[in-house]
Amino acid sequence: MRWNLRMKAAEQGIWKSTEMRRRLAEAGLEISAGKMSALWTGTPTMVRLDDLDVFCVVLDCRPDDLLVREPDKVAARRPAKTATARQKTTTPRPAPGRRRSTPPV
Repeated sequence: MRWNLRMKAAEQGIWKSTEMRRRLAEAGLEISAGKMSALWTGTPTMVRLDDLDVFCVVLDCRPDDLLVREPDKVAARRPAKTATARQKTTTPRPAPGRRRSTPPV
């Protein structure tokens, strides 16, 4: 995912994080200067849904405008399949759990 806050803010004429912080406060979301700086300059590892809702109201956008999917990066993370890995056959493993013996005759 790519965090697109600065681009959406620029589209609304917001060029500084302090202005964004002020508008968020007017909408009821108080953010510390440090947290606002982190949101403004980098990609957050976590965003509360309630906070995301306020960002969307202030910027007049949708969540998918702020959180942009990057499927190419996901595909690049997958391990490459090698020819030998495809040729291997695996023997079926018994199901996990309690092993039961056969009933007496």
